[in-house]
Amino acid sequence: MNKKTGGLAEIVAGDTSISTVGKEGLDLTYRGYSIHDLAEQSTFEEVAYLLIYGALPNQTDLKKYKEKLISQRALPDALQVVLQAMPASTHPMDVLRTGCSMLGTLKPESSENEEHAVADRLIACVPSMLLYWYHFHKNGKKMNTDSDETTVAGYFLHCLHDKPPADEQRRAVDVSLILYAEHEFNASTFAARVTTSTESDFYSAIVSGIGTLRGPLHGGANEAAMKLISRFKTPDEAEKTVRNMLAHKDKIMGFGHRVYKISDPRSDIIKQWSETLSHHAKDGYLYAISERIQKLMWDEKHLFPNVDFYSATTYHFCGIPTDMFTPLFVMARLSGWSAHIIEQRKDNRLIRPDANYIGHAPRPYVPLIDRG
Repeated sequence: MNKKTGGLAEIVAGDTSISTVGKEGLDLTYRGYSIHDLAEQSTFEEVAYLLIYGALPNQTDLKKYKEKLISQRALPDALQVVLQAMPASTHPMDVLRTGCSMLGTLKPESSENEEHAVADRLIACVPSMLLYWYHFHKNGKKMNTDSDETTVAGYFLHCLHDKPPADEQRRAVDVSLILYAEHEFNASTFAARVTTSTESDFYSAIVSGIGTLRGPLHGGANEAAMKLISRFKTPDEAEKTVRNMLAHKDKIMGFGHRVYKISDPRSDIIKQWSETLSHHAKDGYLYAISERIQKLMWDEKHLFPNVDFYSATTYHFCGIPTDMFTPLFVMARLSGWSAHIIEQRKDNRLIRPDANYIGHAPRPYVPLIDRG
């Protein structure tokens, strides 16, 4: 494989009507709608409906969809037992991977529980999985999934902190879920489509996506960015350390993008929310530190922040533990993965690319006795 096509870069792997990625820093769209319009005027539930069902819901559709999600937040007793059995040291992404797989044995895909129903159930109860495990091992309590919150973002924050979230925090997380919901043929989405192409079940495809997102080269950049940003107390301290890191060729996570060449259209949106939340946060100075790092990375490396960089402080200012950042990515991307699974099934062909062989030329087999 030559350098240009390494990792399938610039290779068109299939057709999709779900999203477009503006490769030169242009807009990202979901089924033709600008990410800027969706982030400003829509909600995650509307976006999930758009991706999975193909059109924006009207008021009646949205009301019924929210009611459906609320009704499916509860976890089966057998799944609760599995979550209790997982060690407290389990990585939260492993909790979701195992939880989704277990749910697939309890609520398998069938003619009565078809693909759209599976997608909706996962969006509804994945936050419950994560937070049930979290509270059981941290506080020794079995979390009640009842909540007056009507949105995924509000429900997650309410269950995490055991109290209703501030309006700004609820909306900030809601917008972040919209921004993370879908992104064309990224690694985890492609993995889910490959699994789907074998005619495997819906849950197996979702678990493939979660496992792929678990890798730090795909998910986890916002966690790494937060760990860096939180090291500093002042912008000057941050600049000095990051300059030294660059001199040693250390990788600074949250900058640049495999697809975008000029800017990430999602970055400025989430940056605004980070700034807004910083005004009421006890460590709001971390926003100024983030800005200094952004400026330095542009001046020195001409690298722009991607959506992960400012989502880090956005989540942090909402009181979300850092190791839950990537699971939040899962909660959002479930909608995109589901849309791609459904699309792949409609016109399916087994995804099986060729490989460029770089091994030995054909050679004769040497019997064991003659190998010395």
